Amino acid sequence: MEWLSYAIDYGIIGLLVVLSIISIGVAIERHLLYRRFDVSSYTNKKSLEMELTDRLHIIATIGSNAPYIGLLGTVLGIMLTFYNIGQEGFMDTGKIMVGLALALKATALGLVVAIPSVALYNFLLRRVKVLLALWEMENGRKGI
Repeated sequence: MEWLSYAIDYGIIGLLVVLSIISIGVAIERHLLYRRFDVSSYTNKKSLEMELTDRLHIIATIGSNAPYIGLLGTVLGIMLTFYNIGQEGFMDTGKIMVGLALALKATALGLVVAIPSVALYNFLLRRVKVLLALWEMENGRKGI
């Protein structure tokens, strides 16, 4: 069951780090696009909306699923701890605490990834709504 410890450390936590990098990368790309975006070059509101919301679903998906991935790491870490207790019978409390700390580390990292992702998604979605409102003010309600 030692492999499970590596799966939690490198698999679950590694996945959460990669998801965090993806989320931040997409958010930066979208923010830079919105800063220089010209809504007047679009004649159709739907095509404008599709361009503005492109890849936002990635951030939303990461933000909503990161806590579950962290929870998976927690469950696996607790399973590993109970397995080790069962195998050794009487066990030093230090070993038990190390197993539980590993489990809780996964949960904490899941939340560390999810909270900024959700905040970034909401920030960017607000910017999309502002740009769409600007387009509507320039073009009236045509193109809907």
